[in-house]
Amino acid sequence: MAQRRKIAALLLLMFCFVSVGVLVTPYTAYAKKITSIRQAEKLARKKVKNATITESDKDYEKGVLIYEIEMIKGTKEYNLTYRASDGKLIEYGWEQHKLNRSSRKKKMSESKCRSLAQKKVPGAAITSIRLKYDDGIDQYKVKMKKGNKKYELEYHARTRELIGYEWKEEIKPKQSNNNYIGAEKAKQIALSKVPGATVIKVEFDRDDGVPLYEVEMIKDEFEYDLEIHAITGEILDFDQDYRD
Repeated sequence: MAQRRKIAALLLLMFCFVSVGVLVTPYTAYAKKITSIRQAEKLARKKVKNATITESDKDYEKGVLIYEIEMIKGTKEYNLTYRASDGKLIEYGWEQHKLNRSSRKKKMSESKCRSLAQKKVPGAAITSIRLKYDDGIDQYKVKMKKGNKKYELEYHARTRELIGYEWKEEIKPKQSNNNYIGAEKAKQIALSKVPGATVIKVEFDRDDGVPLYEVEMIKDEFEYDLEIHAITGEILDFDQDYRD
């Protein structure tokens, strides 16, 4: 009897694990997608712990929806960019805003700076390096490339300190499948936003690679301008003003 109870308990436990797996797996996969600025901020706080968020924004780059987060921690300002479709960090950088401008040390050589940069990003190829006077100090600006990432490093030429670091993953333009909602659907979306308005113009355009419909309408003493994503139907911009 005791043996049967153990087997029954084991089978029940296995069933629970399977059930939880079935329920959780789809959610976990979906959770990678970012659908709000709040989600992007949560990822940024996890990446740069104890930092303070100073600005958050949603934008499109080459037709790809991204979330941009600016943060500050100690003497560094951070910039992080996440791709909305999969929550991937595609750009990360920081800049030191408290610099030593009084150092009288001898400027390091270009070869020394090159060595420091290659140590910081092993395996990357240096595409350019130059010494310039900027923000009150002598500094080296180094550009590098590794795989599909581009790097920019800034070194204090006298203290040899790394004062700026950034990498950016190349964004491939979103391939259009021409699955546009069409001008008529865009018109309907605009009218649902402002019921009873009269549509004056519906025009297809692109803004930084994003396909959209620009809709102009009038109602009573107001005129309206809307930008509607040509694929998703999302209203990207809405403006209301008095008619001339």
